[in-house]
Amino acid sequence: MSEPRSEAAAPVDAPAFGPVTVTPDDARYDSLVEGYNHRFVGRPDYIRLVGTPAQVVAAVDEAVAAGRRIAVRSGGHCFEDFTASPDVQVVLDMSAMKAVYFDDQRRAFAIEAGATLGHVYRTLFTGWGVTIPGGTCFEVGVGGHIAGGGYGHLSRRDGLVVDHLYAVEVVVVDESGRARTVVATREDDDPNRELWWAHTGGGGGSFGVVTRYWLRTPGVDSDDPRELLPKAPRRMRRATVLWSWDGMTEAALTGLIRNYCSWYEENSAADSPYVHLWSNLIVTHRSAGMFGMTAVIDEDVPDAEKLLTAQVEAVCAGTGVDPTTNIQEVIPWMSSWLPSYSWPNDPNGRYKHKAGYLRKGYSDRQLAAIHRHLSSTDYSNPQACLVLTGFGGRAGAVAPDATATAQRDSVLKASYSAGMWTAKDEDELHIAWVREYYRDVYAHTGGVPAPDGISDGSYISYPDTDLADPELNTSGVPWHALYYKDNYPRLQAVKKNYDPRNVFRHALSIELPD
Repeated sequence: MSEPRSEAAAPVDAPAFGPVTVTPDDARYDSLVEGYNHRFVGRPDYIRLVGTPAQVVAAVDEAVAAGRRIAVRSGGHCFEDFTASPDVQVVLDMSAMKAVYFDDQRRAFAIEAGATLGHVYRTLFTGWGVTIPGGTCFEVGVGGHIAGGGYGHLSRRDGLVVDHLYAVEVVVVDESGRARTVVATREDDDPNRELWWAHTGGGGGSFGVVTRYWLRTPGVDSDDPRELLPKAPRRMRRATVLWSWDGMTEAALTGLIRNYCSWYEENSAADSPYVHLWSNLIVTHRSAGMFGMTAVIDEDVPDAEKLLTAQVEAVCAGTGVDPTTNIQEVIPWMSSWLPSYSWPNDPNGRYKHKAGYLRKGYSDRQLAAIHRHLSSTDYSNPQACLVLTGFGGRAGAVAPDATATAQRDSVLKASYSAGMWTAKDEDELHIAWVREYYRDVYAHTGGVPAPDGISDGSYISYPDTDLADPELNTSGVPWHALYYKDNYPRLQAVKKNYDPRNVFRHALSIELPD
């Protein structure tokens, strides 16, 4: 039985959007060059908004023939300047390509690259009762999110988004400079399978322009769309736990963080009953006054309340501090998320984020460094923080080379952030602080999360160009090994085959092999 196409897919007889070209003298230009991080605002020759793969091919052909550098933007939620670098001359804006529908021919859900996560979740849920294990920032575009691996608060239960990726449609440029559309699938006999593989964690902006993804959970034998992706939970039980910085000693804070990490070490096997539980511990700087944890679990899982309570108790155990708030509530699925961060609500927001995977909890020296920076009285920023996000579970049940996402045995993702500020003249202050904070935490491995017993590199969808700076990365481990580990040479081979002219590039893109 097949459900009808979503209303997100345009009627067959509707005219396609675009193409639309916006130049600097156009009233729309300033709005369209802005993205999530206002430290970077580009000035391209023009922005080309496209509505079909054919329009993408034409736009790429035009730019390549003119020798103009292209950047591709799906949602614009990039931490670095990948779409706003000063040498970018053409921004290819995919935001009008946002259809979400079931493709009967491929027996998979088609999602165009300009769709945002929030739109995807709502359409999949309301149309078929299914979902994907993607992120919690609803304004993120799927074009880059899926190519980077894609994870979120159902990844412990369902793996990464790319673990459900069946096919990808990409506009690539050959040696002669001509653009063409390629559909690559995970089928073993597909001659373009390596291009599919590169989009399972190789990151965006390296191989071509993604126009569409198809998703279907592997191993499911059904013609019913409602069986072909993970079922969305009916209701979620959510715990909100807050602690005050007042009276928070170093021993208490480091004890909370140590307990939190230990819990994930002990409860992240693929067959653990806790794969249904995900949490986010956000330790904000002392100037915020408070910090907290949010945890969610499917309410229909047996003993959901007991499992959630047990995690909270384990985090608090032996610390000598009680939460100021510790509440649980049961809410419908689409209300269960953390508040989604939406960059248009912060029209002047400036950011610097850094990240790392954790295979196990921090050492005592690292915990002391975290406390030292977050409790510092010579720096004040209520949004500066450490974020520890649950990983592991079924995300760890996949071999490191089965997809381009190599970090499969980590149990947490860590983010180190200077939060948000709005004044350009504060850039140096906040960037210097977060760089020193990060360098201090990873001082034993050259200032970066070089793979060892604790760390395992970083996540390409949290890009940090500092990792490619030899003054800030003194580990001897190149940036690409931190992001891709042993998968990098294979990604370079894909780059050579599908983008031999290096048309698609940015500060951390896959490099052509020597």
